[in-house]
Amino acid sequence: MAKSLSKIWLRGLKRLLAIQTEHAQKTAKRVQARPVRAATTKPSSKVHPPKPTVALRKPAKREAPRESRVRPRAAAWASGAWTRSFHSAPAAPGRLVNHLQYGLYIPSGHAHEAMPLVVMLHGCTQSIDEFAEGTRMNLLADRYGFAVVYPEQSKHAHSHRCWHWYDAGDNAGGAEARAVVSLVDALVAQHGFDRERVYVAGISAGAGLTALLAVKYPEHFAAVALHSGPAFGEARSGVTAMDVMRRGARREPVELVDATTNVAQYPGMPALIVHGDADHVVTPVNADQLATQFLRLNRLIDANGERKSGETREDRKNGVVMRDYVRGGRRVVRVCRVQGLGHAWAGGDDALPFHSSKGPDASAMLWEFFKHQRRTDAGRIAEGLAASSAGR
Repeated sequence: MAKSLSKIWLRGLKRLLAIQTEHAQKTAKRVQARPVRAATTKPSSKVHPPKPTVALRKPAKREAPRESRVRPRAAAWASGAWTRSFHSAPAAPGRLVNHLQYGLYIPSGHAHEAMPLVVMLHGCTQSIDEFAEGTRMNLLADRYGFAVVYPEQSKHAHSHRCWHWYDAGDNAGGAEARAVVSLVDALVAQHGFDRERVYVAGISAGAGLTALLAVKYPEHFAAVALHSGPAFGEARSGVTAMDVMRRGARREPVELVDATTNVAQYPGMPALIVHGDADHVVTPVNADQLATQFLRLNRLIDANGERKSGETREDRKNGVVMRDYVRGGRRVVRVCRVQGLGHAWAGGDDALPFHSSKGPDASAMLWEFFKHQRRTDAGRIAEGLAASSAGR
């Protein structure tokens, strides 16, 4: 069993690196394919005898290499301020310091006191600059008036910049989640962002850490978005994390939620889940399991997985299946499945790895979902959750 899980872990890691390598090779080929101008020569005054004509093949027209719309820096094409800094988070046991690098984007022309904050958590092998460029989230921030913070995993913590989403211990994912919360609190205090409208989104390992934040620190966030993310609650190591990514959770999703959370006391968490049906790194069954887990966290289903309240609405269009779980006329959980999309941010800038132009614009979709959610001072979402025993 241990050997088979180790093989799964190695295969999963190779797939992630292969995606990045393949993208780099395609980019290099596009650069090499640039047309080269022929060198001009001066006309000669000498008369040469005519040479036999030779049929020459007309060179094929080559497409110019595609350039990212927001390179070379994350704030390019945007009018706000992009700042890179670090936050001194509470030190984990056995550590003297815990510095969390981050990038902060603040759009111009908006009052900070009324500005929402979106936390964006990158995936393995990504930098925050690439994540900001690929998702184009800063451009949306300009348009709609919200700030964006991009925490960055250190290569000292993980050689491939993966978040330890599967390990809630104080020396791993637990410390990383606590550092993100500490960073959010510091930014809210410093800039006066709206504490009731703080949201968190992530892709892949970043989605895994997003789920951990939703479970452990729900009072800090009004809603979450998980793109290409794994089901939570089962993995306890890097090897078992790869097993969940490859096969999905083996235990029942509701059982995993109830084992980690007191659902009766949980304040609820609206969730958007986006996944590609062609994802070979995190199998799409994880999206269905995540949906079940957040239905349970929001008490739309009971401990047996039976529906307790609300209704389901589904829309199928252009290879996209959108399923909404609604209560009181408002979306609580939304699941978006994109046909043909691999392990990449939907509707992103495919000049960068782990972003694809396929599917709907995930960035616009998550802001559309977020803007209707608010966390009240009482810790519960603004739309309210029944405090009766119906959720038990």
